[in-house]
Amino acid sequence: MEDIFDKCKTDAGYFGQFRKMGERDLTRPTMDPKPGKRMTYNGNEVVMWSVNNYIGLAENEEIKAVAAEALAEYGTSAPMGSRMMSGNTQFHQDLEKKLAAWSQKEAAYLFNFGYMGVLGIISSLCGPKDTVIVDRLAHACILDAAGMAKASGSTIRYFKHNNMKDLENVLQQVNAKREGGVIILIEGVYGMTGDLADLPGICELKDKYNARLFIDDAHGVGVVGEQGRGAGDYLGVQDKIDLYFGTFAKSFASIGGFVAADQDVIDWIAFNARTQVFAKSLPMVYVKALDKTLDLIIEGEDRRKKMWENSNKLKEGLKELGYYIGPGESPICSVFTPTGSDDVNGVGARMVKYLRSKNIFVTAVVYPVIPPGLCMFRMIPTTSHTDAEIQQTIEAFRDMKKDMDLMDSVTDDDIAKITKVYRNVKK
Repeated sequence: MEDIFDKCKTDAGYFGQFRKMGERDLTRPTMDPKPGKRMTYNGNEVVMWSVNNYIGLAENEEIKAVAAEALAEYGTSAPMGSRMMSGNTQFHQDLEKKLAAWSQKEAAYLFNFGYMGVLGIISSLCGPKDTVIVDRLAHACILDAAGMAKASGSTIRYFKHNNMKDLENVLQQVNAKREGGVIILIEGVYGMTGDLADLPGICELKDKYNARLFIDDAHGVGVVGEQGRGAGDYLGVQDKIDLYFGTFAKSFASIGGFVAADQDVIDWIAFNARTQVFAKSLPMVYVKALDKTLDLIIEGEDRRKKMWENSNKLKEGLKELGYYIGPGESPICSVFTPTGSDDVNGVGARMVKYLRSKNIFVTAVVYPVIPPGLCMFRMIPTTSHTDAEIQQTIEAFRDMKKDMDLMDSVTDDDIAKITKVYRNVKK
């Protein structure tokens, strides 16, 4: 008789090869908890490229002071209870009004966690007869939210990443025998690859086929657009987005998230999103700190300008070495390296270890997340990085290419694989 725990002894599951080997340094490295451009790893100070601290607010002393004052006054417990019982305060409501005005929407609602926020929003809105259409490259929280909608009776359809022709085909098929509502789920800035959603094209199609649009703008909020409003503002379609979701775990350098939309939609979510209705209210230390953070986000044009300058310097320096860099539509620097080996995970692991030995901390993305034969380093240039740290990183990549005898440049086949990552076009 099979035991449900039998799988735990195998190399199946996420990162199963490394888990079974007992390898924890690559998959769960032990870090000093203080985030920044430099962090402590295995007792050494390293240049950090894996923290989503886009505009450097993790190190901000003003935010720390506000948090310390809130902690002294309220402790870690306040408020106690859920928002619908004893955990609703004027401070929560004021922050929601401020977020709504900034997002150019009627209302907003706070969540304790970004991941749980996406699950709660979609599961509260979608039910039998509804159809959920998902970009294939969307984040795990969106895929899981679609799964929850499916469990409630919704139909789930997928379209090739950022492929408007494929999206229109799906919408046409859905509308041909449509009974309920339709919602499209996408990211604004795709956090793994750094490319932007084709928001103008998606908005045109969602209006044409009477669908709604949900955008998880985790990597766009605070990073792009006027006052850091995100990808919708950056691409001129903020008013077309029906549900605008932002997390506080990236540029806000905190925890939690919010959704902004029409008032009646926000009211529905507030009463029906089980992941928040049955959860303790966001603690006051975060509410107070986030209020200050939002001010700095709004006033952060100089920070965003510096972030872009650093991103461009890193990308150009690595391009000059022959590395293939992703589309560059956002500050995210996705660096593709052909492995020239069937042992793609092993080569990727050796490259990570090599760079970390040079005090450059990066994280590698390999098959099955991207096609075999490639390794991708997803790097996050921030406002805080210096020219010296960028140059140190470029030199480490130069040394790695030489010492590990990596291929001089990508081939046409490699470019085709990389294109597939971004467009998911099947030949």
